[in-house]
Amino acid sequence: MTIKPSIRRGAIVASLLLLAAVLTVSCSHKKKSPAAQQGVDYSTVSTPEFCADSAYRYVEEQLAFGFRTPDSKGQKECAAYLKNKMRQWCDTVIVQPFSTVIWNGQTVRGENIIASLNPEKSDRIMLCAHWDSRLWADHDPDSANHRKPIMGANDGASGVATLMEMARVMSDMRPSVGVDFIFFDVEDQGIPEWSDVPYEDNTWCKGSQYWANNPHRPYYSAIYGILLDMVGTSAPRFTKEEISRRYAPSLMDKMWKAAAAIGYSSVFVDLKSDAILDDHLYVNQIANIPTIDIVQNDPNCSFFPLWHTVDDNIEAIERRSMKTVADVVMKTIYGDYGN
Repeated sequence: MTIKPSIRRGAIVASLLLLAAVLTVSCSHKKKSPAAQQGVDYSTVSTPEFCADSAYRYVEEQLAFGFRTPDSKGQKECAAYLKNKMRQWCDTVIVQPFSTVIWNGQTVRGENIIASLNPEKSDRIMLCAHWDSRLWADHDPDSANHRKPIMGANDGASGVATLMEMARVMSDMRPSVGVDFIFFDVEDQGIPEWSDVPYEDNTWCKGSQYWANNPHRPYYSAIYGILLDMVGTSAPRFTKEEISRRYAPSLMDKMWKAAAAIGYSSVFVDLKSDAILDDHLYVNQIANIPTIDIVQNDPNCSFFPLWHTVDDNIEAIERRSMKTVADVVMKTIYGDYGN
């Protein structure tokens, strides 16, 4: 999903005003990680070996269920698949069903899926992505496709597949902290561009809004969170997004430092960029967990050329990009909490 202010003028103004009003959240009140207390040479940090081919296969397997849109056959079957896979690698899997009303007044059902490593540990890291695909290809260059659903290979499945492979390899080489993998549903069903309905921010990210107000465990908290969105393009480029910088600046700086240390400074670009309305907004504002968004930022178009088009299919995926992101994320986590 995700909305870029340059695409929808004023789309995120209300959220930023709220953000400014509540901007008392920072990493300072959280327990400091070892890397926050002393410098870490990320190039020497040992991490599990992420398999790009496995991640690519998980994208294919998600797409095999078809469109993962609310109340569809694909949604039901993919949910069962995700739960089964995560149970193979994680200690616990919690399913959080919910109902929500989308922009057109339709009530739909969703499922947030939360899988955990080391659930007994009080210190936790949160890793998340959305697993639904969009009902409308409203950014497709052919207007005849604007009311057709998309497969969401990059916009949805790539982030989920990256986390799935991370869960698999991290289960065998566990960090000294608890890790929660959260797959948010009904993220990408916000107001389409062709609608005459007045725009509202909260028509997006329904699963994360629900989870932030109803955490899967009472009083749940995490030291920090990392959201992955559209991480499988052939030309990956991630910048320092505004909401991430405001709520979790030290985490963002640490991750970009880790990326530079392992040779990915051309992918994790040290450049400030506009605020993005994404799941991390509600995790930050409501759940008070400092969370950053690792989201594709193509300088020449909306996120990536096939964003919200019918061509966001398996051909849009570059497996090495998912590995790049996972390697940086795991260097950050294991630099803080090596096993």
